[in-house]
Amino acid sequence: MSTSTPQKTVLLIGASRGLGLAMTGEYLKRGWRVIATGRENSTGRLRELAGPLDVESVDVTRADQVAALRERLAHREIDLLFVNAGVKNDDRETIADVSTDEFVRVMVTNALSPMRVVETFQDLVRPGGTIGVMSSGQGSIANNVNGNYEVYRGSKAALNMFMRSYAARHADDPRTLLLMAPGWVRTDMGGPQARLSIEESIPNLLNTIDAYAGRSGLHYLDYLGKVVPW
Repeated sequence: MSTSTPQKTVLLIGASRGLGLAMTGEYLKRGWRVIATGRENSTGRLRELAGPLDVESVDVTRADQVAALRERLAHREIDLLFVNAGVKNDDRETIADVSTDEFVRVMVTNALSPMRVVETFQDLVRPGGTIGVMSSGQGSIANNVNGNYEVYRGSKAALNMFMRSYAARHADDPRTLLLMAPGWVRTDMGGPQARLSIEESIPNLLNTIDAYAGRSGLHYLDYLGKVVPW
């Protein structure tokens, strides 16, 4: 008598375009059930994808909308929570140039909001499941030898530190925690000069996430599974 493997469920936050949209399509190809989110009026491309897909609207910078989504999904159990939400700023701005409003916008979107989602949805992730956020190699302090992209780098380094604190507070949690660096990818955010295509990054990134399933603790990895130095 054959037994079927239960279908896995991923909740992808920030999936309406770019890397998040590509992740959604790839997980559907791999037979996962996907709950994918985007801001209101931005989910058109998501809804065109075929497969077991539920689309939700949420602005992760709005705590009330995050809480409302959590209430709507209260009875769902998920295998993987992955937060992809993020923005960049003017690459030329140094910390001496950036306005306070712009600094706050980047830090709230890239550091505070992903962690707010993790804290809000953690209890929906099954024991032995995975919680991941989209970091960046530019969040590595050790690898920053040429400056540039200062505000963006700082926001990702802050995200890494907040995830490190989360891991320390949940040291006995058996779930896998991931900080993923997708590489420099040709998207609206990455720009046309980026080194990698989506097809070179995302399938490998998903392979790495899958390979680390069941490995408890926090791991900072690139899309090929190489450890990124803090």
